[in-house]
Amino acid sequence: MPAKILDGEKIAEQIYKEISNKIQLLVNNRLRVPGLATILVGENPASELYVFKKSEVCKKLGMNSKAFTLPSTTSEIDLLNLIDKLNANQEIDGILVQLPLPEHINTHLVLERIKPEKDVDGFHPYNVGKLANGNPALRSCTPKGIMTLLSRYDITNFSGIDAVIIGASNIVGKPMALELLNVGCTVSICHIQTKDISRYIKNADLVISAAGVPNLIKGLWIKEKAIVIDVGMNRLPNGQIIGDIEFEKAKEKAAWITPVPKGVGPMTVATLMENTLIAAKIEI
Repeated sequence: MPAKILDGEKIAEQIYKEISNKIQLLVNNRLRVPGLATILVGENPASELYVFKKSEVCKKLGMNSKAFTLPSTTSEIDLLNLIDKLNANQEIDGILVQLPLPEHINTHLVLERIKPEKDVDGFHPYNVGKLANGNPALRSCTPKGIMTLLSRYDITNFSGIDAVIIGASNIVGKPMALELLNVGCTVSICHIQTKDISRYIKNADLVISAAGVPNLIKGLWIKEKAIVIDVGMNRLPNGQIIGDIEFEKAKEKAAWITPVPKGVGPMTVATLMENTLIAAKIEI
């Protein structure tokens, strides 16, 4: 039997409705609504699209949104000064700096300049440390979104299962490993230095790929009845967007699988909105 689809777009819409209802309650009670500031440095079409989508979702939900688009020549000190102003702005609950930044700007320095309580991306060392300690505050959006997606489909029994993550980035791979460790998984992380990723995948009950390489993971490698999460978003020369995993072949073996697109991507944005509510100290 083909795998069941983990529909991130459908679950994201459910989350948006819940958030919208909470914001409407704030409006009805004449209370301040949450505010999100996004900062984009330079001209990157993909980044511009991501920031635009986030601003549009804010408007849809009734949140305040401020977008700052800066030239690629912006100095590091000017960017840090803008972050300082937003840190001090009581109307702004969340600050998001779109990555990647130009090479002359130190990404670590910038992300650490954001107040941890306004770090809605969950990238600040304080928030990563809280996640590592099993006492999370603001969690990285894509890993948290994946955990939410699984939970909404009643996939919650992770104790003792073997999970493999393809990709060791600070944005997805590493925090995803912490999320899974915190719920009792045995976790392996494969990366560019891993000698034989197929060996890990063939034994995995849960596969999460965030490598950014089209069809890197062969469907035949997938264990029977595994859960397959594809974070990859790869655009082919013909314009088609596909993931890291051979979807058609993998779905014949997996129990659950995310599509690309409409799988993990919508959950990442929905989680950003959830994090903004948390930063504004509004229960979700």
